[in-house]
Amino acid sequence: MLPPYVSRALISERLPLIFPEGTPNRSYCTRELAASTVFAMLYIGAVEGADVWLGPVHVYRMTDMQAEDCCETARLNYRTNLRKKSFQVPGRRWYADNTREPIRDETLREGLLVVGAVLELADVPTTSGVPRYALKAELAALLDPALVGEDLNAAILMWQEKHLSRSARARVSLMRAGTAGKEGVLVSFPNGETRRLASGPSSDISKAVVEVFAAKFLERPGVIWLSESGNKVAHPDLKLSSMIGLDIETQKNLPDLILVDLAPVEPLIVFVEVVATDGAITPRRQEALYAIADKGGFSRSQIAFVTAYADREGAGFKKTVTGLAWGSFTWFMSEPENLVLLQNGVSRLSSLNVLVEPT
Repeated sequence: MLPPYVSRALISERLPLIFPEGTPNRSYCTRELAASTVFAMLYIGAVEGADVWLGPVHVYRMTDMQAEDCCETARLNYRTNLRKKSFQVPGRRWYADNTREPIRDETLREGLLVVGAVLELADVPTTSGVPRYALKAELAALLDPALVGEDLNAAILMWQEKHLSRSARARVSLMRAGTAGKEGVLVSFPNGETRRLASGPSSDISKAVVEVFAAKFLERPGVIWLSESGNKVAHPDLKLSSMIGLDIETQKNLPDLILVDLAPVEPLIVFVEVVATDGAITPRRQEALYAIADKGGFSRSQIAFVTAYADREGAGFKKTVTGLAWGSFTWFMSEPENLVLLQNGVSRLSSLNVLVEPT
């Protein structure tokens, strides 16, 4: 028995619901190539328990004419005869032969296999062209056209709870939280004050930096400066900046956030750039911020730089990661316990042992 016919369009609609923002390698699980791969699995019946397996060839040789022929005979013929040289698939192929690598390496191995959506035959050699992939039955059930509305939402949530890892679910929850509402984003500062920022992804990240990052990585945190789009004097703490000797009133080109850790004898100044789409700590930006600290009489050992993002899967990180400055940190709102250091000045591989902590 073949599973119910499901159109590629319906699969394209449901994959982003099943794999929400925060899912590891989400783009590999939700893009058109993923929908095409899942469609081909369902079309030929490569579903857990059926002992039918898919190879990349089933995806890249599919055509619109073949895909629209939903009768059981056409589907079985495609499954059984595709690998025969005499078999002709009507219409224009979806993809060229060289698409087999992204189907195999990205969509399947780095995407759907990682999130527990697909099975792989373990005893097939890596270099073999023998079909080896099948859609897990519980994932296939979420693509049933008869499953709609609240029943669909409940089934998706149940699947995510069972199959996404704890860390993946945490990332999804943080990305779903959506702290921005119609009234804006309320930020609570370490000194007890609050301020409401305009709604938007940058404000969500700024709130996380102040409330989560500062509390996690600074001993006695304070916020000297917080700006937002269209309002570069959103929260200047003139009293705190004057106390540590940083004159922010006369400075230009300030970052999105300036934090301070008052615990050290010499306060640590942390310049933070928030990236929703652009504006990371680049080498040029780093030097401009160093100049601000230099004018305030601060030693460069008292300065730290952080670029804050929503998530590693986000477009902002992918767009700016290659330009991040050495000697700066990277922090993700969706993985608040972790901090990335772009270490500079390591000249010997043996220096790595200084950075590695025992597990």
